[in-house]
Formats: sequence, C-alpha cells, structure tokens
Amino acid sequence: MVTGVTETPVRRRNRRGEGGKLRDEIIAAAVALLDEGGDERAVTLRSVARKAGIAAPSIYPHFADQPSIMLAVVRQEMDRLAAALREAAENAGPDARQRLFAVCHAYLDLAQAHPQRYRIMFGGLWTPSADDTSITDTDLDSLGAEALTLLADVLGGCVAAGIAHGSDDLYGDAVALWLGLHGLAHQRAVVRKMPGPSDVAERLITALAHLK
Repeated sequence: MVTGVTETPVRRRNRRGEGGKLRDEIIAAAVALLDEGGDERAVTLRSVARKAGIAAPSIYPHFADQPSIMLAVVRQEMDRLAAALREAAENAGPDARQRLFAVCHAYLDLAQAHPQRYRIMFGGLWTPSADDTSITDTDLDSLGAEALTLLADVLGGCVAAGIAHGSDDLYGDAVALWLGLHGLAHQRAVVRKMPGPSDVAERLITALAHLK
C-alpha cells in the first residue's frame, strides 16, 4: 500500500430509485465537514464527494454547485431549529412566560451546540452574487420563516396574557427579539469568556419582549 495517499471510502451503489438517498448523503457529508470544525470553505464539491464516498460528477444530478449544497444544509438546519423551538414551546406547558423563555433558550442552546452549522444558517461566504450561482433571492427569502413565526406566536401569547407590552407590529417585535438572541448567540460563539452577568439571556429576553 502506498503511504501518504488518502483513499475515497468505498460506498455501496444505491439501487435504482434511491436518488433521494444519495441527495441526503451529500447533505450529511457537507454537515459533517462543518461539524469537524470547518466553515463553508471546507465544503467543496470534491471534499463532499470524498466524504460521501462518491465521484464528484455524481453530485450534479442533485446539486448544480457548491452554494446549492449549502442552501440545502441551511434549509435542513432551519427545519431543525423550528422543530426545536416547537418542542420547547410544547414542553413548557400553557404558561406564556415559560413558553417564551423556553423557546428563546432552545434557540440559544442549538446555536451553542452546533456553532458551525449556526453560523452558516445566517450568512457567510456561501451566498455569492446571483450571476455566480443557481441560488435566487426567492430561495433565500423563506429561510427561517417557520422559526420566526413560532417566536412571534409565543411573544404574542405574552401580550395576550397581559404580561408584555404589545405594539402594533408583533412581527417587527419578533424580529427585534430574534436579532437580540442572534447577537448573544454570536458573542457566545466567538469569545472565550462572555462578559456581564450570568443571567444576561434572561435580561435580554425580558427587555426585548417588553415583559412587565
């Protein structure tokens, strides 16, 4: 055996009609590259193919280019975020305040558990200009919509319960709360030690949700 040569893992060929399985395997390979500590630059057609144990041309029937793979990863992770927020709200019970804090902390926990995935969910270098990729503005506009709707719902529940000062723009209030959570999640990811009090998340949520 020649040393110093990285071999592509042997992969069993999918049976006819299992193209969807290969697509999922390509996405899983991209996620694995991110989880190994890389960023979107580590996710190339060649590296994904090597990770999935396939030849690079096998990717093209499923994805036109690297950004389209990243878009699929982001959509998958956004779906997981929405599922995590929904589960947190359901497990918190009927109390509006508890539901709000449970959803917000679920958001922060997911960001902390998967920092590389979280970072590419909200931008990065994987979205080149429209002239350089198959991705359209329409593809990007709907990202995160379900999670934001869930956040707006629990925030609206606090207003309806009379424990939060509502405004005429619940959606805008939810966006402001989302951006606050995003800022805290980002800081936790990039600094070795967070400054400030240990209950900074509770303070941020209380302030941005206009809780009484």
